[in-house]
Amino acid sequence: MSAEYYPHLINLAYVVAGILFILGLKGLTHPRTAVGGNLLGALAMLLAIVATLLKTKIIEDYTWILIGTGIGTVIGVLFATRIAMTAMPQLVALFNGFGGGASVLVAGAELVKNIRALTLDSNGAEAAATATPNVVADVAIVASGLIGAVTFWGSLVAMGKLQELKVFKKNISLPGQQVFNALLALAALALGVWLVSDPTNMTAYWGLVAVASVLGLTLVLPIGGADMPVVIALLNSYSGLAAASTGFVIDNNVLIIAGSLVGASGLILTQIMCKAMNRSLTNVLFGVLEPGGAAADADEVYAGRVKSTSADEVAMLYESAQRAVIVPGYGLAVAQAQHAVRDLMDVLESRGVEVEFAIHPVAGRMPGHMNVLLAEAEVPYEKLREMDEINSTFPQTDVTLVIGANDVVNPVARTDPSSPIAGMPILDVDKSRTVVVVKRSLSPGFAGIPNPLFAADNCLMYFGDGKQAMLDLVGALKEL
Repeated sequence: MSAEYYPHLINLAYVVAGILFILGLKGLTHPRTAVGGNLLGALAMLLAIVATLLKTKIIEDYTWILIGTGIGTVIGVLFATRIAMTAMPQLVALFNGFGGGASVLVAGAELVKNIRALTLDSNGAEAAATATPNVVADVAIVASGLIGAVTFWGSLVAMGKLQELKVFKKNISLPGQQVFNALLALAALALGVWLVSDPTNMTAYWGLVAVASVLGLTLVLPIGGADMPVVIALLNSYSGLAAASTGFVIDNNVLIIAGSLVGASGLILTQIMCKAMNRSLTNVLFGVLEPGGAAADADEVYAGRVKSTSADEVAMLYESAQRAVIVPGYGLAVAQAQHAVRDLMDVLESRGVEVEFAIHPVAGRMPGHMNVLLAEAEVPYEKLREMDEINSTFPQTDVTLVIGANDVVNPVARTDPSSPIAGMPILDVDKSRTVVVVKRSLSPGFAGIPNPLFAADNCLMYFGDGKQAMLDLVGALKEL
């Protein structure tokens, strides 16, 4: 191959990789094409890595590169095969953190390289006074270090909260939290300006990383578990922005393209999540709910009006039903009841009942959490209905089964303007002819308020573990 064509082939490989990334992202928009889209993304990354190694000729011996690739492959395979679907939110948070941490390390390595270029010539002697820094590269290094460190530590905290580790079970908020975060952000920006003005100063860079790390911790520590879908989407966006910044650092176009795609899609998803929760992004970041009036007392709301039921009674309700809706929530994920729910759907459909699933955008602990769980149980995607699509059908629904959901079906969001969740879009399950709620107890959701749905005339409470309740219900239906 002629040497003059070599750079053009490398650039062509980058263009192909960029196109594959875009096609892969497009494929992820529908479950039927998601697997192919994921494979296209993996192929694009492999092509980009090979092209980069050939372009830069970093080393003559690729032994360590192959060893690293092998170790990474083994870890990836273990994650893919050993991690339960219910733990996907934790894994996504961890991957976001890995992306941010990698950006910090790459930016630091490039800074060391730039410092050597500015201070030493090829023979190790002092460089000429005419050596000039690259301001664009220095700004990109600052951005990579800042965003990457925030993403890394914020993602670790998010993973700890999702895993319900003891140290993260309680939301930690410092006095003057917002002021403290603002001061940290200003300190990070000041260190960034210092580094750009003196690009040979490693102290400024690692100081920036240290301050950004603390900022990542203090931003996520106060945020409650119910806000995790928004946090995961935002951290995903941050990891993409950090990758794009790193692309500018090392002058790699495909990294800029891929990072920009992830960053932009993450920001769009974050806005969708915030809208679905009737929350501003600022309030989510600072871990606070919209101010509301005093929460109603649970004894006043329920006041002996809660009616409990059993598997046999619910089975009798389904015997005369023509249309049924199932509303999955975080409790379904905790109980790992997705396969039992699929069995319930099969039994109901075999009896001529029309079954659909109502999906709230922020149900669970990550964007699309319920979709992932139901996909694992091979529930047909056509059975899943978004909130705006299915709300108008609840009045024609004979039985709505709510499994482990609370705030997303709380009618107070519509009726009480002083409530902490006032204005939050919800699933209008209370308009169904009969509602059955599967829960362990009457404990409130993240908002900390009682749910009058549980005491409604058309609501029955089926207390127990979500999975066992579904198994008992399926058994009762088969005996009819």
